[in-house]
Amino acid sequence: MQVIVPAEEAKVRIARRVAREFDEQKRSMVINLGVGIPTMVAGYIERHDIYIQAENGMLGVGPLAVGKEVNRQLINAGRQPVTETPGCCYFDSATSFGMIRGGHVDATVIGALQVDQEGSIANWIIPNGRQLGVGGAMDLVSGARQVVVAMQHNTRDGKPKLVKSCTLPITGFCEADMIVTELAVFHLGGSRLVLKEIAPEISLDTLVRLTEAEFIVCANLKTMSV
Repeated sequence: MQVIVPAEEAKVRIARRVAREFDEQKRSMVINLGVGIPTMVAGYIERHDIYIQAENGMLGVGPLAVGKEVNRQLINAGRQPVTETPGCCYFDSATSFGMIRGGHVDATVIGALQVDQEGSIANWIIPNGRQLGVGGAMDLVSGARQVVVAMQHNTRDGKPKLVKSCTLPITGFCEADMIVTELAVFHLGGSRLVLKEIAPEISLDTLVRLTEAEFIVCANLKTMSV
């Protein structure tokens, strides 16, 4: 399988692009970051009026902690050590999920194993798999006002993750609003995938070949900033 963007570079590119999406909205927001690539987004958000919520009961999550910053009592929902931002507060899990289910989270960023061409999301593994269970993802995709999927474009063995129809257990039907991979940025418009940005390393023909899902191309297609 041809590697177009190395894995670690791909993850950073995705996280930076998602962070820019929120920075450009120019409004105060509460966002939730899922496990994996989404947690990296916290390290690239520049605005101080974007507040990151973790479903284990924290509002004001900062970038991942390193070295002497690490406090074993201070973790995100993925059990990673994190830092605090000014005004950070803590609460129990019931209150945290009350925020999510009550529609008080402006956006969530989640990873996915598959997303189909109508925006349905599969981001948890079948029983006996090595990944975590569904966790709070079902609550997040139905409760957050905007759902952003941050994932690599293909699996490690080259299979498409953007598919015509999900074959894995569904987290939420037709819930994705935006999908960011290292190769492209898609939005959902009228239950159809719309390609908004494409990576500079590839052509449109190559993207079509790497993507099982059908999509339409935006009239003002842009090149992804890397």
